[in-house]
Order: sequence, then structure tokens, then C-alpha cells
Amino acid sequence: MRLSTKGRYAVTAMMDLAIHEDSGPVTLADISLCQDISLSYLEQLMSQLRRHDLVRGMRGPGGGYSLSRPASEISVADIITAVDEPLQATRCGGEENCQEGERCLTHELWNDLSHRLYEFLDGITLDAYVQREDVQEVIRRQKSRQGQRNNMRRIRAA
Repeated sequence: MRLSTKGRYAVTAMMDLAIHEDSGPVTLADISLCQDISLSYLEQLMSQLRRHDLVRGMRGPGGGYSLSRPASEISVADIITAVDEPLQATRCGGEENCQEGERCLTHELWNDLSHRLYEFLDGITLDAYVQREDVQEVIRRQKSRQGQRNNMRRIRAA
């Protein structure tokens, strides 16, 4: 089982929104630049996340996206399932037809793994992950780089 780019990018974008939860809406351009995710791909992801009531968009100056509820109430599993990413390790996708239309010898093993994976990801909220010290270090690095980029823009504009 492998998590696709869609699932990884959706979690990354949501983490970015969680980091800025108290600062107001974040533009997709800012997320794109900071997290190195294509702007058009982010637009697609945000559409799916909005349909699942995980984000809300605000139009106009000062607009962008924000979490639709507190980061402490959004799990990684919520995000991955919202973008239609299966958390299923079985070959049959849980249909129990993996071997000539019937359940295969190892179906229950992979099905149990799928359940444990879901439970694991459902137990991690955006807020809990943002609070990790190793994540805080990455946040500090990204903010520092963003400050450097902003300074360069000001110098070029002057």
C-alpha cells in the first residue's frame, strides 16, 4: 500500500493552514510557494477538502483558505479520506473477492492492517502534529525562508 501524492499534498496543505490558524486565511499562492505544491493541484485539493467541510474559502482582499473547524478536531485520516485516498491494504479493496471471486488466504491480515492504519491516522490531529518539536523546527525554517523571500521582493520593488 502506498499513499499517493494527492494524500500527501492534502495533508501538507492542511498542516500549513493549521500553522496559520490564528493568523487568518492563507492564499493558495502562499501555500504553493512555501510547500512547493503546484497551484493548480492545490486548487483541486481545496475543492475536495471544501466539499468535505474541512476548509472554507474567503474571497476578496485578505481572502484565502482557513480550516473550517479547530485543528484539534481534524485528523490526518479525515484529510486523506476527503481526497478519496483509500486507506486499504487489501488487494481487493476490502471486497473479499481477491482470489477467483473469494477471499484470499491473507485477506484478514491486510484488512487488519488497513484498520490499524486508519486508527493510527485518525488518532493524529493537525494540532497534535503541529505541536511536535521536530515539526516546530521545520516551521521555523520555513518562516525564516519566507521572510528572506519577502525581503528580496521589497528590495526589488524599491
